[in-house]
Amino acid sequence: MKATRPVVLIAIVVVVAALTWVLLNPFYSDLPTLPWTAIPTVLLLALGEGYSGWMTKARIERRGNTKPVEPLAVARLAALAKASSYAGAVFAGVFAGFVLYVMERLDQDTPQRDFFIAGGSFISCVLLICAALYLEFCCRVPEDKDEADRH
Repeated sequence: MKATRPVVLIAIVVVVAALTWVLLNPFYSDLPTLPWTAIPTVLLLALGEGYSGWMTKARIERRGNTKPVEPLAVARLAALAKASSYAGAVFAGVFAGFVLYVMERLDQDTPQRDFFIAGGSFISCVLLICAALYLEFCCRVPEDKDEADRH
């Protein structure tokens, strides 16, 4: 599995934000207000992935009294990290599109509320992407010191 490239994630955010902005033009008035519950949910996911990365790295490096980690568990965590980074990028793009669309309408109550909720959700998604990239980094196989000395 190849490492996730941040440039690809940024491209996804930009494309999805543009599509969301275009789609909101005719449909925004028909949509309900954004739910605030996305913010704590995504923040908890980011916290969980960050902690998992920290613990996985400690177990791979065999620090302290940690048990060795099973290779299949690391592979599953790496797959989770990759999926989370892409999903976070898509949702960050959706929320960025909302922010861009409602920025022109901040004098009204509903768009102002949606602006703050979408902005907080966007920041939460960016934190999820960062945590997922960190988890993916922590799941890498460490270099073998004997093999590195031979080269």
